[in-house]
Amino acid sequence: MTAALRGLRRVLDLLYLAAGVLAALCLVAILLLIVAQMVARWTGEIFPGAANYAGYAMAAASFFAFANALNRGAHIRVSLVLNSVPAGIRRLMEIWCFAVATAVAWYFTYYAYWFTYWSWKFGEVSQAQDATPIWIPQSVMVLGGGILAIALTDNLLHVIFRGDHRITRDIVDQSYAE
Repeated sequence: MTAALRGLRRVLDLLYLAAGVLAALCLVAILLLIVAQMVARWTGEIFPGAANYAGYAMAAASFFAFANALNRGAHIRVSLVLNSVPAGIRRLMEIWCFAVATAVAWYFTYYAYWFTYWSWKFGEVSQAQDATPIWIPQSVMVLGGGILAIALTDNLLHVIFRGDHRITRDIVDQSYAE
């Protein structure tokens, strides 16, 4: 592998890891928001929009975690069929699966971008107490979807050119069908 490809691999792996770290930070933010809301209630104060912010953080945690979870084998893959077919057919099936998933992820990211753009263009705000410009939480959907699309494209190209995907398997996460 050339130095440029090794550098690209490091950048992609760092991108997936950074997205996973952002997802973890969003989970911590949810915890802090819930604790702050509890303290506010105990002291008789009001924390307007805390539930909405926690919801935004939950969506962000989900979207940022997608690519990292894919590469760590945490997504559900029904590999019962893949494990029962010869290697050549398995490779073709994996190419087909990754191609469909990649196309769906890029399609989603494209339309999520336009959805977010028009929310920004029209100055939409949430209907709740927080009145947050809605493009801010929607942009996380675009970023997370884009990182997932990149990860799926990465795995698709790896299957095409190398014959296998880059999904690592953890013995604990494997199903009994494998």
